[in-house]
Amino acid sequence: MSLLEWGGQDSAALRERLADLPEDQLATTIVCYEEQMRGWMAYIARASSINRQLEAYRRLRAHLDNYRQIPVLDFDDIAAEEYQRLRRTRLRIGTMDLKIASIVLSRGDTLLSRNIVDFSKVPGLKVEDWT
Repeated sequence: MSLLEWGGQDSAALRERLADLPEDQLATTIVCYEEQMRGWMAYIARASSINRQLEAYRRLRAHLDNYRQIPVLDFDDIAAEEYQRLRRTRLRIGTMDLKIASIVLSRGDTLLSRNIVDFSKVPGLKVEDWT
C-alpha cells in the first residue's frame, strides 16, 4: 500500500499487474493500516509550519481515500491463533510482519510484498513481489 501511495517506477509496474485482477481478489490488512497510520501520525507531528501541516493533512486524506477503496482484512481470532502458533516457532521476523503473515495464512491467500527476505521465512506463506 505504501508503494502505491508514494509512487515511483515500481509503483507503475505494480498498478499494471493489479489492474488485471478482479477487485474481489485484492485486500490489505488492518496491521498494514496500523503501521501506515503510525507513520502518518509521526509525519504530521514533525510538520513544523502551517504549510507543511496543510500538505501533511492533504496527504493523510489521500491515504484515507485509498484505504476506503479496498477491503481491509482483520486480525481476528483465527489470525491470532495462527500468530501464536508462528510465535512459538521463534521465527526471526518483526511482530507486525508476523501478524500480517498470520492474517494471510489464516485465509490461504498470497501476500504481495517487496519484503521477500523476511516473509519467505514463514512456513506455508505464499509471498510474491510484483514490482
